[in-house]
Amino acid sequence: MKGSQLTVYAATQGHRQHHLTVVDWILEEVKMAGIVGATVVEVTETVDMHGKYHAARFFELADQPVAVTVVAEDGRIDALLDRLRQGGASLFYTRGLVEYEVLGET
Repeated sequence: MKGSQLTVYAATQGHRQHHLTVVDWILEEVKMAGIVGATVVEVTETVDMHGKYHAARFFELADQPVAVTVVAEDGRIDALLDRLRQGGASLFYTRGLVEYEVLGET
């Protein structure tokens, strides 16, 4: 199958969007777009799109950067991006064309 891989970078876990953490909100939007899988990666350090440094610290994990990656058909990725744009959160993303397949029993 062919589609897109979308990675959404949230500068910090602690930000809230619609009464949810930004990660939980993104995952809800993924689900609403009909995408059935996502990978959340907690990042140690990052510099955001405004040049601000963020890092996971022992006492302040709310500033820990996070990346959420999904793979799906282009139409579902387009729908997800529309939902994220309408949500109003400040996010950065990358999108690339991919070929994918489920191996083994489902």
